[in-house]
Amino acid sequence: MIQKIPYLSIDFQEYNRCVQHSCQKKYSATSEFLDACAGKKQWEILVYGNYEAVMPIPFRKKMGLKWVVHPKLCQQLGVFSTQDDQKLNQAFLDFLNKNYRVLYYGFNEFNQFEQPLSRRKNYIIPKQNYQDAFKQYSPKRKRKLRLDEEVAQNSEKRSVQDVALIEDFIRKNSKGAHHPKDVEEFISIYISLFQKKKLIFYGFFYHEKLVNLLAIHLSEDSVALLGTFNEKEYIKLNGSSVLVDTVIRDFVQEKDFDFEGSEVPSIEEFFRGYRPDLRPYTYFENYSKRWSAKSLRLLKKMIGR
Repeated sequence: MIQKIPYLSIDFQEYNRCVQHSCQKKYSATSEFLDACAGKKQWEILVYGNYEAVMPIPFRKKMGLKWVVHPKLCQQLGVFSTQDDQKLNQAFLDFLNKNYRVLYYGFNEFNQFEQPLSRRKNYIIPKQNYQDAFKQYSPKRKRKLRLDEEVAQNSEKRSVQDVALIEDFIRKNSKGAHHPKDVEEFISIYISLFQKKKLIFYGFFYHEKLVNLLAIHLSEDSVALLGTFNEKEYIKLNGSSVLVDTVIRDFVQEKDFDFEGSEVPSIEEFFRGYRPDLRPYTYFENYSKRWSAKSLRLLKKMIGR
């Protein structure tokens, strides 16, 4: 039997145990990550049995209604259990469809269902020897990693610890955010995870000036690219390419490298240059088809999706 459990009634020890020992294990479903991204009391869970399977449900309240939608920086959630069970997953999906207004819900790459669902792309470099990973890079990506002599002599890549510098750089170089408020929400999440030592920032400095910045989430089994920020004037220096390669070099022998996907063609092309594995995941929506496209865009903008 599947039941809904509100935030204040969740047994977080049992919930996190279920996620951590599941075959679909994903850092984005941990309570710590959801608290940072969705906010406490802004998510609840569906539970099967005695926490034998769980499904986190993030939501936002607008116009007096509760809407299921993923928080910023959270790509995949879904059903978590010791063995992925198509019938059980379908039962969770049916419960979601019947009991919630779903603007958007992304399942994890392992969840299988009895009905067809829409899919999105994600890319992962599985744990392996760095040299083996590097051999798979496209010729174009390898060329971009060979810096011009002047750039090589006057640049440095290193972790960035200065919170004021990080915040200022992200504000000035955020692309795709619909509103300044969105940028501030991203920054708040980044700094929260950074202070909990779940996020590190890699910076590319040219003549001592920060020109590229990566936000990298750390978990037991993976590192995930949660943000790429570039100063447009210096984009041709290829600092971002160098930083991504640096993170892969530092971690891929121990952890999977998760690009966290993108539907933007230019970003997808950038990711594909490292020749990662394609790992698609499914998603679900059930808002009323009677809504006009304009009304739906307005609602999604209000909610921040």
